[in-house]
Amino acid sequence: MPRSRSPPPRRYSRSPLLRRDGCPDRDDDGYGSRGGYGRGGGGGRRWSRSPPPRRGSRRDYDDRPRDSGYTRDRKPLPSPPRPGPSRVKRESSRAASAGLGADDDAPPVNLEPNFAPSGLLAAETNSKNGVALKYHEPPEARKPAGGEQWRLYVFKGEEQLDLLHIYSQSAYLVGRDKIVVDLPLDHPSISKQHAVLQYRQVVERNEFGDSKTVVKPFVIDLDSTNGTTVNGAEVPKSRFYELRSGDVIRFGQSTREFVLLCDKS
Repeated sequence: MPRSRSPPPRRYSRSPLLRRDGCPDRDDDGYGSRGGYGRGGGGGRRWSRSPPPRRGSRRDYDDRPRDSGYTRDRKPLPSPPRPGPSRVKRESSRAASAGLGADDDAPPVNLEPNFAPSGLLAAETNSKNGVALKYHEPPEARKPAGGEQWRLYVFKGEEQLDLLHIYSQSAYLVGRDKIVVDLPLDHPSISKQHAVLQYRQVVERNEFGDSKTVVKPFVIDLDSTNGTTVNGAEVPKSRFYELRSGDVIRFGQSTREFVLLCDKS
């Protein structure tokens, strides 16, 4: 069945209203006979070709005065930058170091120079082969007298392993660090800088009250992990312990025994 073609929609023209005589219903001035706009005078279209009234443009708004003082020829001055938190922190730390408050206008206090020893030079000089030493000899350190020859006999069980002469210098460092120690030991229980055999000059008094200065051997444990024992008793940490001829010294958990003897010539 053929499809029917519907007529196209009727378009309405914007022609002016015609009167009965076929002429446009307008007056001499171009408006409808009833005046105003629209058909029949009330809602018709205006036929004047003059452009519609222009609304307020952006330029009109820019020319008006504002409360903020902004005009077309004058721009507001930029506000100064606000200090960041790092700058405020630095300024507060400087004020605190000078002893001033945040709102205190007092002048900074002139600090006097401090010439007291800081210990850095002593730490630099108290080193050996580039390694810092844990021990520093006391002022009373002395070498043994010329007629005294102190020795250490090293035993492991009943067998003598070595003989050490320890009278040519005032102190002997014992430990595993072979770069700095004077008496190296390889047992794993011994610290790198374990203990020190130190000769010190002390004052002795006899039974009659007479005093004399003598040089005696001492041992000091450098706060090692496994400690140092003399005749089976552990010596106190970081304190001098006097030694006598015939004492047996052990370092850490090593089974080696060091017997101290003195030969007087």
